[in-house]
Amino acid sequence: MNVSDEILGLLQELNTPTLANALEDLGLEAVITGLSPAGTDMRCVGRAVTVLEMTGPKGAFPASDFRVGEMIDAAGPGDVVVVANGGAPISTWGGTASYAAHLKGIDGLIVDGGIRDREEICEIGFPAFARHMVPTTGKTRIRVEAIGVQVTLSGIRVDPGDAIVADGIGIVAIPAAHAAEVADMATAYAADDARAMRELDQGLTFREAMAKFAKI
Repeated sequence: MNVSDEILGLLQELNTPTLANALEDLGLEAVITGLSPAGTDMRCVGRAVTVLEMTGPKGAFPASDFRVGEMIDAAGPGDVVVVANGGAPISTWGGTASYAAHLKGIDGLIVDGGIRDREEICEIGFPAFARHMVPTTGKTRIRVEAIGVQVTLSGIRVDPGDAIVADGIGIVAIPAAHAAEVADMATAYAADDARAMRELDQGLTFREAMAKFAKI
């Protein structure tokens, strides 16, 4: 199941805290923790193209098993590549891959593992989020086990086609089946935030605003 373009358009207007509020109210565990953006002002919103990796010592796998090109080939414009590598401090992605993904219109990258070439990634302007920024290459250390399968990052399940929203605050993986409901709820919460700020401008105290608008 894939999230529609209409729902992705709504998610484009929402930040991760507001989405996290809606997800929590629906009883959905969807916040991926422990990953950070490669630079400032990075944000991506798109459908997940999932990748499952295995890591071993240098020489554990043939270089052909690295398959970064296939990861990029599997994603299209507006997609987000989501890589589960168990948090290993080995780089699965760098500047050249970011440039190729950027040219293709891929919206971003989420890696529960390592990436490198921070300066190049920032110069390109490709939104990349990872657990580690590390120079160690993944060639002969990382094997791509599968593309387009269910994966787990920081204990959060991500299925192909789920909606990914990542910004400077955090990352949420919204199950496709609940994306419309989450987007509608979060849009309402965001409208309440905007109303609260307008009323603060008019003299409402923050305590009064907290009582009136439960989700600010």
